[in-house]
Amino acid sequence: MTDATPDATPDASPAAAPLVRHAHERGVTTLTLDSPHNRNALSRRLVAELHAALAAAAASDDTRAVLLTHTGTTFCAGADLSEATEEAGKAGKAEEATAGTGASASGPLGLVRLLRAVIELPKPVVAKVTGHVRAGGLGLLGACDLSVAGPGASFAFTEARLGLAPAVISMPLLPRMDPRAAARYYLTGERFDAAEAARTGLVTLAAEDPDAALEPVLAGLRKGSPQGLAASKALVTAEVLRVFDRDTAVLADTSARLFASDEAREGMTAFLQRREPSWAR
Repeated sequence: MTDATPDATPDASPAAAPLVRHAHERGVTTLTLDSPHNRNALSRRLVAELHAALAAAAASDDTRAVLLTHTGTTFCAGADLSEATEEAGKAGKAEEATAGTGASASGPLGLVRLLRAVIELPKPVVAKVTGHVRAGGLGLLGACDLSVAGPGASFAFTEARLGLAPAVISMPLLPRMDPRAAARYYLTGERFDAAEAARTGLVTLAAEDPDAALEPVLAGLRKGSPQGLAASKALVTAEVLRVFDRDTAVLADTSARLFASDEAREGMTAFLQRREPSWAR
């Protein structure tokens, strides 16, 4: 679920700058993840702001589609490990960790709610990726209906290197990715580029110029009727939502249990301290 960041959690004061910026042009609402200091990690505050922005887009009669993009060199690094290690430390036991992380905005069930909000949104969600995507960020990308990745994009499932597994994010990803590719990248944590992401089904398009590649996509969405887009999206997301209905409880529990384990604490601590974990050979 996570790759995260060794940097500090952003200031949550009311005066703090928003972590999700909004813009609107000709039927397309652009939501920009703007927390580059921690690589757009899925902190509690960013998740809450993204939920609110998605709800506003859903309620807007002027919005035909949502474009999700980012500032900085990373689209999304996954969960905020600073928050995750804090919650795991408070838990003490796996059973307590399941309740603690599952209830928070950045825990397994919080991530489920965010991914499901993207999938169930009655407007198409299009991702534009020009930087790195790691771990839980891949789940957010996979929940989007369409996606374009530029030459600067890179992707990696880093969970196994931290004592974790891509449990919750498998729900939007495995129904869409090539099974052999998923097995390779889940297990090895290797980085791969935009062309490989498109080949494996992780993204829709790899393009040298993502903005140019998006033009016909957004033009097509602007011509869609609200009812037609919502009903068409429901058809292509139906199987993914059936996976959510079937597997959420088991995979959220698996994720919380792994986060509370000694191995995961070692893996996350090693990442934050910029060192190799004890099991690395």
